[in-house]
Amino acid sequence: MANPLAVTVVSADREIWKGEASMVVAKTVEGEIGILAGHEPMLAILASGEVRVNASSGERIVARADDGFLSVENDTVTVVARDAELVR
Repeated sequence: MANPLAVTVVSADREIWKGEASMVVAKTVEGEIGILAGHEPMLAILASGEVRVNASSGERIVARADDGFLSVENDTVTVVARDAELVR
């Protein structure tokens, strides 16, 4: 993979997951969004639901996230939630 995404998923009190990924899919208040390398910078408000990460290792990470935001800039994706936990 030429340009992996640097992804961090955090809750108010701890880091949930951090690593490289090929894609991130999250539910925002405006609908579901998929993020790939080269995505334009953006800031979105999260809706309660799943954040799915296709890790560079081939693993699929799923976290539940409530009340927060997602930011994308320079192939860096940061998900910050009031409450979040790994589902699988």
